[in-house]
Amino acid sequence: MGISPRTVDDLRQQGHDAVHLVEQGLERLVDRDILVKARNEGRILLTVDLDFAQLSALSGEPFPSVILFRLGNVSRDVLEVRLAEDLSQCAEDLETGAIVSVRDEVFRVRSLPI
Repeated sequence: MGISPRTVDDLRQQGHDAVHLVEQGLERLVDRDILVKARNEGRILLTVDLDFAQLSALSGEPFPSVILFRLGNVSRDVLEVRLAEDLSQCAEDLETGAIVSVRDEVFRVRSLPI
């Protein structure tokens, strides 16, 4: 299960410039191309896939920032609550380039490049 398109809709309603790959017909894009696309568009990746954090760290680039959800329950409701809580606390880190790992009770920020 990935990030729900409805989560992206909610982000847009909150004033964020958010897109989902499914909306663009790009759900089959390979991970490296997704990172390049996000970097070129100045986006932050939301994911439950460990590969994006690893690829971003190995790239040596400061962007794109990645929010990696490592939750026991990745239902849309739980994910959106954690996203709202944690975004407000790490917004500056995400703007300068970071990997944010969100776990059930805590989140950790690693600045990019690593």
